[in-house]
Amino acid sequence: MEPRSEQELRTILETIPAFVWTAGPDGAFEFVTESWLERMRHTADDVLGWKWTGMIHPEDRDRVVRRWRESIATGDPIDIEMRARDADGIYRWILARAVPSRDRTGAVVRWYGTITDIDDRKRSEQELHQLKEQLRKENIALRDEITQTGMFEEIVGTSAPLRALLALVAKVAGTDSTVLISGETGTGKELIARAIHRGSPRASRPFVSVNCGAIPTALATSELFGHEKGAFTGAVQRHLGRFELAETGTIFLDEVGELPPETQVALLRVLQERTFERVGGDKLIPADVRVVAATNRDLEKAVADGSFRNDLYYRLSVFPLQMPPLRDRRADIPLLTEYLTQRYAARMGKTITSVSKRTMDVLTSYDWPGNVRELQNVVQRAVILCEGTLVVDEAWLAKRQVRRAGEAISLGRPSAHEEKELIERALAASRGRVAGPTGAAAKMGIPRSTLESKIRSLRIDKHRFQSE
Repeated sequence: MEPRSEQELRTILETIPAFVWTAGPDGAFEFVTESWLERMRHTADDVLGWKWTGMIHPEDRDRVVRRWRESIATGDPIDIEMRARDADGIYRWILARAVPSRDRTGAVVRWYGTITDIDDRKRSEQELHQLKEQLRKENIALRDEITQTGMFEEIVGTSAPLRALLALVAKVAGTDSTVLISGETGTGKELIARAIHRGSPRASRPFVSVNCGAIPTALATSELFGHEKGAFTGAVQRHLGRFELAETGTIFLDEVGELPPETQVALLRVLQERTFERVGGDKLIPADVRVVAATNRDLEKAVADGSFRNDLYYRLSVFPLQMPPLRDRRADIPLLTEYLTQRYAARMGKTITSVSKRTMDVLTSYDWPGNVRELQNVVQRAVILCEGTLVVDEAWLAKRQVRRAGEAISLGRPSAHEEKELIERALAASRGRVAGPTGAAAKMGIPRSTLESKIRSLRIDKHRFQSE
């Protein structure tokens, strides 16, 4: 082949689809095609030597320079993607490739490389990744919703207190206001939260439920707002928090009064600024999420004693709702009992045609300290045992007792002081254990979550009974 002139070679280089460059053995750029300089609107003086590193996006620069120096040291070819800035400050994705040219001794004497514009492909990949990520978030939230929905019954009843509550729910659902639902354990606060979500413009978006009382204190902020890889021991990869999973939808913060102080600060920031940061991150993430919170604590008292932030309380209680306990809506008990009876009978393949009059009288007169959740448990137990007619053993309700050293203590409706004594006796008898067949909750005949809530509200140190 005849030797070609330098001008002819340059013409060939300027017309091929890729942009070409060369560098000395130390990695300093010696030549870049004019077509590349025109494309990026730079001069040769802007890129020759090591000045080209100033064009690289700050987030990519260390990675690219480190990889380039490794290739210079080893003589290995390089193939790396990065973002390069043009004269207008706009970054484009490029693919840079280079191979070494060696002399007879094997020493690198020059690097020959190409630059390919891959901006369109990378942006398509990013859009696809964002779409997949959004679908993943929605799938996680949907699985969570499917799991949680089976734990709650429909809102059933026609009593005046319930009708008044639902009228308020109907008014606030269509807005984007933050809602704080207060009420005793077992009254159905999550049911109301779901009703608010279903009646809102966000109904087709995720509903993410979080039991703040069940999250370990040290992990509360990470659980809600996520964390970056390496943020703390055990953080082996990036973790998306519940707020990101609820993006464009609704997040339900149950037992919000149990959040630790540092998480309260992060939650206040979301409510005020609609942004948050993952633990270990420094990037502000926008939050388009409606917040519905719930508590069985007296948050005003918690504010007074310093365990809950005053400013957060007022941010949460933009629209407060008070759940009526079941004893205040006794007119709903017959309807609820009929509904629950048929629901559980259908699940178990049984036929229950009626509820005995005596049973209905007992259920209607009982105070239901565990509210609707306790009624669910009692009816389900009766359906398991009965055929034809539902009959509830009165001993399940009226004679729940804690026994210690032959002493019987009736629960009834004790005062706070009496209730504390009862719980402490049960904890002493169970050596501080709350859950399980020998735990204090079983001895008192109430749900574990109810007892845990009472222990917190009455400021009982359950751990001291372990040593006793």
